Amino acid sequence: MTTKRGLITDSFKVVKKAKKREKREKKSTPPPPRKAEVETETVQEEELQKLRQFDLDWRFGPCTGISRLQRWERAKLHGLDPPEEIRDLLLQTHTDPEYNLSLWSEYPL
Repeated sequence: MTTKRGLITDSFKVVKKAKKREKREKKSTPPPPRKAEVETETVQEEELQKLRQFDLDWRFGPCTGISRLQRWERAKLHGLDPPEEIRDLLLQTHTDPEYNLSLWSEYPL
């Protein structure tokens, strides 16, 4: 007894996609960001990177549970010579929590 073996497509229904006659409408691309906005974002990112590096530098003591400015002042009080640039940056942006809170502030103690 021999059985005739067919193609695998003989077992399954062939489904063809309907051709789209309409052309896709091109989506309008948003305008490129203004040069001033790009520069501002770049400067902000550089400032935040400096603050993150300050958080990761253990020479100035632990940073959990206190703000960056409090940590800077504590390091200065103990004679650890923290960078003045960090203090100036923190004083300029003292109302912004992104600048004020340390890298580890979102983690529970």
